[in-house]
Amino acid sequence: MQATVSRFDDNTRAGAVLLDDGVELSFDAEALRGTGLRLLRPGQRVRLEVSGAGAERRIEGLQILTLA
Repeated sequence: MQATVSRFDDNTRAGAVLLDDGVELSFDAEALRGTGLRLLRPGQRVRLEVSGAGAERRIEGLQILTLA
């Protein structure tokens, strides 16, 4: 699944992404663990690992699309 970063707090490393269908999903610092990412900018495209469905969806991991 892909999305666009809509906000990111570099102090807490939490933020939110806007899915291509217009739904906003929040993530916490745990979603960045092990990725090597320190900062995200609004507008960046990311690939998501999501668990759950509907209101229970949770971002488990993300990576910048241009990175392998």
